[in-house]
Amino acid sequence: MSSPKTERRFVGKSVPRKEGRDKVTGAARYVDDIRFPEMLYGATVRTTSPRGRIKEIIFGENVPWDEFTIVTAKDIPGENYVALILNDQPYLVEEFFNHTEEPVLLLAHEDKFLVEKARRSIRFEIEEFSPVFTIEDSVNKREIIWGEDNVFKSFLVDKGNVDEVWESADVIVEGEYLTGAQEQLYIENNGMIAIANHEDGVTVWGSMQCPYYVHKALIKLFNLPEEKVRVVQTETGGGFGGKEEYPSMIAGHAALLSWKSGRPVKIIYDRAEDMAATTKRHPSHTRHRTAVSRDGKLLGMEIDFTVDGGAYATLSAVVLSRGTIHAAGPYLCPNVRIRSRAVATNAPPHGAFRGFGAPQSIFGLERHMDKIAKTLGLSPEEFRRRNFIQEGQTTATQQVIHEKVDLSGLMDRAFELSGYNEKREKFAEQNKSSRLKKGIGFASFMHGAGFTGSGEKYLESVVGAEATEQGNVRILAASTEIGQGTNTIFGQIASEALGIDYNLIEVAKPDTSNVPNSGPTVASRTCMIVGKLVESAALGLKQTLVGSGFLKDSGYTSEDFSNACRAYIEKHGALKSFSKYQQPEGINWDDEHYRGDAYGAYAWAVYVAEVTVDPTVYEAHVDDFVAVQEVGRVINPVLATGQIEGGVAQGIGYTLYENVVWRDGRMANNQMTNYIIPTSADIPPIRVFFAENPYAYGPAGAKGIGELPMDGAAPAILSAIENATGVSINHIPLVPESLMEELETETI
Repeated sequence: MSSPKTERRFVGKSVPRKEGRDKVTGAARYVDDIRFPEMLYGATVRTTSPRGRIKEIIFGENVPWDEFTIVTAKDIPGENYVALILNDQPYLVEEFFNHTEEPVLLLAHEDKFLVEKARRSIRFEIEEFSPVFTIEDSVNKREIIWGEDNVFKSFLVDKGNVDEVWESADVIVEGEYLTGAQEQLYIENNGMIAIANHEDGVTVWGSMQCPYYVHKALIKLFNLPEEKVRVVQTETGGGFGGKEEYPSMIAGHAALLSWKSGRPVKIIYDRAEDMAATTKRHPSHTRHRTAVSRDGKLLGMEIDFTVDGGAYATLSAVVLSRGTIHAAGPYLCPNVRIRSRAVATNAPPHGAFRGFGAPQSIFGLERHMDKIAKTLGLSPEEFRRRNFIQEGQTTATQQVIHEKVDLSGLMDRAFELSGYNEKREKFAEQNKSSRLKKGIGFASFMHGAGFTGSGEKYLESVVGAEATEQGNVRILAASTEIGQGTNTIFGQIASEALGIDYNLIEVAKPDTSNVPNSGPTVASRTCMIVGKLVESAALGLKQTLVGSGFLKDSGYTSEDFSNACRAYIEKHGALKSFSKYQQPEGINWDDEHYRGDAYGAYAWAVYVAEVTVDPTVYEAHVDDFVAVQEVGRVINPVLATGQIEGGVAQGIGYTLYENVVWRDGRMANNQMTNYIIPTSADIPPIRVFFAENPYAYGPAGAKGIGELPMDGAAPAILSAIENATGVSINHIPLVPESLMEELETETI
């Protein structure tokens, strides 16, 4: 028999993963494990040029085309666009196309090998148009390829009066910073299965992060009522943002083929197609101009932040938004102006990737902070200490920080754990005589949790909890388990709220026919925002049981709770409780002026990287990494540590290894043999430490955590490389060829 709630806790403990047993035993079913009778295999035929007009589709010989289901834009029953924000991306090209991987037609056949042969047998007669491939050419309007000026979205953040700062400033420091694209490279490729017909509507199963995004898109594509579209998430092998909006495209393609053929259709991308055709992290270009006093205080910041959105708008507006708001970082500056824009190029659309714009702008800011410190003759840490934001002060968007912030304390802890000060002195002496150069550097930063501004208010997420006839509690939410531990932390939050065994909590598989819309699994919102709704919905069940006399208010056991659930259901029928998001008091956001409370809470961090640079072969290796962060309350230490370790590992890849090679707007190295990611030999010990400062509106005090670790690795590593070599480098990825160019340029 279980102990009373007052004697037990589940939050803060590393309980077993809810889905862990099925994954390790092979019982978990991913989309490619699923088969239906008479199922066809689908494929997408794509453009091979970056921009132009299709004049004719030519079907090759020696293919039994009469056996195939073939879908073109003319077969679409509803709207030919992927419903998202601006609705500009077509499911299938009608005539004009804008990137090298744009879908033109779809094929399906029961023999998947014949499908591939058929795909390769189709070619197009094309009228070529002049493309645009770079941010600079797009901004300068070398060709107008989207709208009137190639700009998908722009923002302006204005605080104080930047124009009056420059004349009175003791020092003005300028700099430019570049980041490249990055492939999400999740373990499981994209894939979908669809069954669609006029009578029953459309049902899809697949690997995804956001079932209701897919649901919305399919409603428009088929012009169907909501109840005629069903979306079911299968086991999903990673996402990192890459399965946020692109699954809507694949689901639509599979469903169109099924609609026309009358049979189930499966589309599974191979790795090459997945890497070439789907979204990546936005490349970026940031310009900083900063006014400072001689004693090292920030007076004014003027920031120009631009991201490459690719050929269609997709999620670029919201990626740009987060990048813009984070561009001034965790520093107090009385005068700030941030101008930002997302521009079009003739590459496949860029999209969500862990960090969502913040890693790009934070990289530029942190490298620039090091440059300012060097210009002033201050150490990087001393300059930051003089400018760290404190409780009661305002961010660039004029948000008053109401939570306790102690970045200096986090820095002290990170420096102590990494031996930062001692190693700076030790490495400086060693580097005088050693061929290998050692360095240590750091970055300080923050990351907002949840949707930006009024996003959560407009979304109005809903979570349900229901009692089962077995006496368990089932959580009903659209938030997906994609490897990060959603099911587990929901179980912990609910069991903690109810004071019952963790094993009595079930988490329903996301299925739009039986779970409410709790919003997408993005933006570090799953734990803080949706988890709070889980807590509230679970407490709603308890209140019903207590109010109806089936359960005591306190001092009950898990067995008592289960018996109460069974008794209630037997007498009254279904027992459910739903919780809808209510914005906390005191949060105000002005969308028009982009001003106010950008996020309900921030996580704060200081990361320290130790590196070795080999100037003979021009390689940099990360030897040690210390990550210290304040994330509210830690729900599950093992999962939280894993999130930080994984994010830092991806950050190391982003910084030193992962170079997307573009050739005429197409990813040329779209294989795991030539797109290099760090292996276990390239990842150092990642030592993770948490400071806890519970957030009043998070479940048990938790904030978001998933995106934070992506922000700090790149600037910390380049800071360490500068410490080792004396060379300031302001772009990533810093692959050996780039490092060679930087070091040799410095010696000329």
